[in-house]
Amino acid sequence: METLKNKHFVAGVFIFLVLVLAVFFHFEIHFENALTNLPEADYGVHISTWRYIFEPILGPLLFYNRSINPLTELPLALLWLCVLYVLISIIRVYKYRNDRKEALLKKLANIPLVLGIGFSIFVVILFIPLPNNSIVNNSENSVLVTTHAHTEYSHDGLISQKAMWKWHRRNGFDAFFITDHANHKKSLQISKLQKNGGLDIAPLILVGQEHSGTNHMSLLGLNGKFDTKGMADKAVVDSVHKYGGAVFVNHWFDLKGKEKEYYRQLGVDGFEIENVGNELYYDREIYKKLKKYCLENNLIMVGGLDFHGYGRACSLYNALEIPDWKSLEVEEKEQSILNILKNGPQRKIKVLMYRDRDFYTNKNWVIRPFFTFINYFRTLNFIQVFSWFFWVAIFQFCRKQLKVEILNHDNSIVILTGLCVIFLWLLSGVFYFKGEADKGYSEVYTEYFLILVTVGGILTGFVLFLGHKRFFKKAI
Repeated sequence: METLKNKHFVAGVFIFLVLVLAVFFHFEIHFENALTNLPEADYGVHISTWRYIFEPILGPLLFYNRSINPLTELPLALLWLCVLYVLISIIRVYKYRNDRKEALLKKLANIPLVLGIGFSIFVVILFIPLPNNSIVNNSENSVLVTTHAHTEYSHDGLISQKAMWKWHRRNGFDAFFITDHANHKKSLQISKLQKNGGLDIAPLILVGQEHSGTNHMSLLGLNGKFDTKGMADKAVVDSVHKYGGAVFVNHWFDLKGKEKEYYRQLGVDGFEIENVGNELYYDREIYKKLKKYCLENNLIMVGGLDFHGYGRACSLYNALEIPDWKSLEVEEKEQSILNILKNGPQRKIKVLMYRDRDFYTNKNWVIRPFFTFINYFRTLNFIQVFSWFFWVAIFQFCRKQLKVEILNHDNSIVILTGLCVIFLWLLSGVFYFKGEADKGYSEVYTEYFLILVTVGGILTGFVLFLGHKRFFKKAI
């Protein structure tokens, strides 16, 4: 009874702290103009009903997904979960158990399972389209556009063309360019399908391609009249412009290409000022220099979403000023977008970035997951806090009422890992068959299939061994 009271007390303190962070240290989620670093009042944030209902599960996953450097912070957060599990297990064994040696061995045997659960959570965050927060466009004339996205017809894409269209629709876009690597013929096909009534016209599919020359460049507004294979940078830019398209230098701030002046002399239309494919921000000093250079040389600045069908939730929009968008014909819409991208002026293009936390540098990465967890609670509104309160209360009730042996702590880890194994095998199957269907295009289906099969196979062995030992052998 005393232990139960202590657990109720801990739950009560937890909810109280959540309430304090959400009310007294609240961080208002907003969209910020990446070119002015100021909030844009015309764009609000939509929160999915599913997220409201399952906030304690979906909320933290999505918040870590939007970390400034998720590929560093996410694995660290999951590793810390494993470390905390080990520490708590050791404390509990030595505090409450008489058979300490046997109990400690059982806890140590759980470590691979806990790591497997953590890996599965990472896979969910990376590959499963969770109901993330999206934009609400309250402006009078702005149109939301993506200039950089990849489907499974790109060597690094992991999403079908129709799924890409649905993804952009779900995230509030009015139009998007498909910029697969070294391929725009497939994009032409779905663009024609849409124009012939095969897909709803919103969002509008526009044809582009990412060219890998001295630097990656987005070629926008292509019509299938040329092939970039083997062409020099200058010939590519001239050919795109000849047929009315626009050219943007992608993620130049990776510093893998040539100097800015080289691309200006090529005749490019502009540069990506932000790209959220990997990190949310790059070096801010390079950002200031690139921005200054574009302003001085009348080069257009856009944001590159660089979406590949997996990874970070949608965090960036280009808002183009196009009056009477809905009344325009399809060709007029496409031409309006290309005209602004080629000619500007820059005041007609806003680069909007989703902001749900203060900026932080790449220092103190080891303890950063703890700060992220605290900052997550700062962003919650009243309904989200209530969702936490509701599920904590349900959890406490279940702990009190369910006293079935199969659901004890060690056995439940085996069961949960078994569910994770099923999930990993199913996803690996999906990747395998999609990879077979897209041979010659996407390479990442096979790459991730092999990773999932390897980890799934190892976890299967652990689950079968411990499951036999803890359930069947014990029953016998």
